[in-house]
Amino acid sequence: MWNRPRFDLKVRLTLRVAAITAACFAAISAYFLIAADRAVHTRIDGIAAIVAKSLELQQGKIQWVAGPRDFPNLDPVAAYVMTPGLCLAFRGPSGEMLQRFCSGAPAPESPSPQVFAAFYRSLFDPGREAARPVIVRGAKLGETVVSVDPAVQTAEAWHEAGRLMIALAIALPLLCLLVYAALARALRPTRLIRNGLERIAANDLSARLPPFDLAELSAIRDGFNHLAESLDNALAERSELTRKLIALQDDERRHLARELHDEFGQSLAAIRALASSARQTAAQDCPALLGECDGIARTATSMMETLRGALFRLRPPDVEELGLVASLEGLVAGWNGRSRGETRFSIHFDGAVETLPSAISANLYRIVQEALTNAAKHAGATRVDLHLTMAADEIALAIDDDGRPNDASSKSGMGLLGMRERVAALRGRMSFEVGANGGSALRVVIPLTAAERQALEHAA
Repeated sequence: MWNRPRFDLKVRLTLRVAAITAACFAAISAYFLIAADRAVHTRIDGIAAIVAKSLELQQGKIQWVAGPRDFPNLDPVAAYVMTPGLCLAFRGPSGEMLQRFCSGAPAPESPSPQVFAAFYRSLFDPGREAARPVIVRGAKLGETVVSVDPAVQTAEAWHEAGRLMIALAIALPLLCLLVYAALARALRPTRLIRNGLERIAANDLSARLPPFDLAELSAIRDGFNHLAESLDNALAERSELTRKLIALQDDERRHLARELHDEFGQSLAAIRALASSARQTAAQDCPALLGECDGIARTATSMMETLRGALFRLRPPDVEELGLVASLEGLVAGWNGRSRGETRFSIHFDGAVETLPSAISANLYRIVQEALTNAAKHAGATRVDLHLTMAADEIALAIDDDGRPNDASSKSGMGLLGMRERVAALRGRMSFEVGANGGSALRVVIPLTAAERQALEHAA
């Protein structure tokens, strides 16, 4: 999917202000060019009217006063109205030019660019003539024609537009800098909002936003703080509920372990005793049944071993009595013994792990127990390394193995779900990723509350 490039909000708003400013300058320039063109045409229309009136007076004087018949004579009026680039002419009734005067124009200091000249000619038609008829006693003797050299008119327009462009070139960068600085100051609280959202995304629900001056940002702040408080309360209620459910689950496991030990274990012991008694009887009366009796005894013994392992998983050693370190070392030693060298387990401790509260220790034991089961049975790992670190404000558990990292059962099974529930009950974070050197990497971070840290300091 094509994604549009993302710009900083201050840059985007500054560019929009710059575009609007440039459009305003362009509109002002267009207005000045149109006004200048209208002024030129108004001026040459006025000059044409004056010249026409002067020629009418000349013709009337010739008719009423005896004198030389010098008509048309543009010299008297040209001395007063001529400007650089202006042309005066008299066109006879048949269209021939009877007289024409044009004043020269000095070369402009900064000639207009060809692009501007072509653009200006396409819009305003410089050099357009203004004509006024010369009428004496109802008869049209001809017409006066006034025009301005197109090059002179274009140069004057470029002079006006050039000043605006220089003003734009100076004002626009300064305006952009001022707008960017003002926006940076006004949008400075958005950094706090972004930092708060990042803390919320990192499960730090204690994040709160300070008061802001702007009403819109204050509304965002109120909504953010209300949402963070609601999420914090909801997570606390969920953690408490999960903690109770886990406690009920552990009680049910202990109850089930007692039932299996008392009922099923005794039944297997009775089967082994009966098999032994039947073997003694078969040895005297029916030796052919000795193999079946031995098979029954072996099956009962195997079931006893399976039951012993199930009881150990259902009811692990009391962490409160043995301590977390001893319990985890015993768990690792048991796995090393059962794996018979196929998988090598190792564990390392950093910090005062023994001072952890019993609730955290019991859950950590269960998390490690399930992680070792996943690594050994589901991922087929040959090496499993555990590292439990206790810092000032959190507990970090790292479990790395060299097994199959994409095993679906180890990622989506009930064991991993139970681990997530225990971590959520402790308001911690858990991640299951591919290790740096292959295999899988399990990371669990459990924060310590202020009360727990104080209790640990007293215990230390």
